[in-house]
Amino acid sequence: MSAIASINVAPVRAFNGLKGEQSAKAAFKVTNGFKTSAMMVWTPVDNKFFETMSYLPPLTNEEISRQVTYITSNGWTPCLEFSESDMAYTINHGPDGIVSSASCGYYSNRYWTMWKLPMFGCTDSSQVLAEVAKCSMAFPNAYVRIAGFDNVKQVQCASFLVYRPIGGAAKAVNARSV
Repeated sequence: MSAIASINVAPVRAFNGLKGEQSAKAAFKVTNGFKTSAMMVWTPVDNKFFETMSYLPPLTNEEISRQVTYITSNGWTPCLEFSESDMAYTINHGPDGIVSSASCGYYSNRYWTMWKLPMFGCTDSSQVLAEVAKCSMAFPNAYVRIAGFDNVKQVQCASFLVYRPIGGAAKAVNARSV
């Protein structure tokens, strides 16, 4: 009799992942990974935002500087845009009568006015911050944002709000949901 035939081998079982076995009750529990009772509802009344970072508290000059450094370190061109509050939001698809179901992603009035030319070759975030200050001083009733354009792909890769006009302040973080 060979030595191989006398070895006891455990039966093969299906792989259940790295967390081990779960009870049947736990496997069917509805969850998003957190306490679902702690979820809140977004307040749509007077609570409008722009790009992703506008959901954060207002950025400091230091934080804006770091974002501009990120833009320039990726080889993107920083550019400033501004818009008066009545033109900054796209409330609907506009008066042109284009049916949104037939032309998805099209909105009238979604372009802001550019402040000067894009800052080609800019690598110093302080230059961009100086232009933000000049733009917000020239147009104190306008929103100002910084965009980062990729000249190779010919697309905007980053955009974030850096100035809100008086009366256009975001709601406090703890007042955005109910």
